[in-house]
Amino acid sequence: MQIFRDISSLQLSLNELKLERKTIGLVPTMGALHDGHAALLKASLAENDVTVCSIFVNPTQFNNDEDLKNYPRTYEEDIEFLKSFECDIVFNPSAEEMYPKSPSLKFNFADLEQSMEGSYRPGHFNGVAIVVSKLFNIVNPDRAYFGQKDLQQYRIISQLVEDLSYNIELRQIPIKRDENGLALSSRNKRLSTSGLKSARK
Repeated sequence: MQIFRDISSLQLSLNELKLERKTIGLVPTMGALHDGHAALLKASLAENDVTVCSIFVNPTQFNNDEDLKNYPRTYEEDIEFLKSFECDIVFNPSAEEMYPKSPSLKFNFADLEQSMEGSYRPGHFNGVAIVVSKLFNIVNPDRAYFGQKDLQQYRIISQLVEDLSYNIELRQIPIKRDENGLALSSRNKRLSTSGLKSARK
């Protein structure tokens, strides 16, 4: 498994693979990997010659500094997790690598982003769209894999792909739940015992 932290080295490697006509699957994540991510990885590994998993806690999709600071980061465990699935490539850039300057681009998904989660997290989906666009441009995958749990996010990314004419097949993978029925999420790591109990009701 190869690990890249800078864009240029990753693209150099991917360009060589594309010259060999290898198909590339992208699994974008913010780390703290779990069995939900495993389902995305398995789908990509089955459907592509090469799977790239990105691990990047994207600051532009947080509108709360405390939330960003406390987001679970389990890099060493994530790497072992990816090795166990024989993932081909990991892209783990720094914030400075992804954003040499603060992005000025603004996406507007109208009603699609202003309801449900978007109404509580203004600017969140703009940040998601920016980082996903950057990952699509950097990796240029044939397919990209997202979980059904984040349905509103998936709808927004679908709109992004359609509006910007990305030649990428989006794959939506069904929700994975724990034995009590709670949808698996990296953020579950932040829940207290009582919070987990309440979430499982």
